[in-house]
Amino acid sequence: MDAALKKYVGKAARAARRHRGLTQAEVARRAMLAEGVYGRIERGGMMPSLPTVLRLCRVLKLDANTLLGFTAPTPPPWFAPSRPPEEHTTVRAVIRTARRLGRRQLAALGTMARAMTQP
Repeated sequence: MDAALKKYVGKAARAARRHRGLTQAEVARRAMLAEGVYGRIERGGMMPSLPTVLRLCRVLKLDANTLLGFTAPTPPPWFAPSRPPEEHTTVRAVIRTARRLGRRQLAALGTMARAMTQP
């Protein structure tokens, strides 16, 4: 999700900057950023901090929800879960159960799990 979020924010910032007719240098200066830092943000190589997001929104005349992709009726593309929800739920249930086990039980569970994953 982190890489997808960085790319989404970068694309949104670039689109807003171009829409306003600004250069990267102008946005960086107005947002009190180094030009290279702003360039990395636009390329999706860096996630800006919250204070930086707010400064960028002010400079680009853009709502933070729009910059992060929350204005669409569906979840933003970066928000999609990386695994199917049922798998995620099952894994979490196993972890919760494993946390209640004693040391010997946990060792046995680990041995059993390794045996199950070998071809």
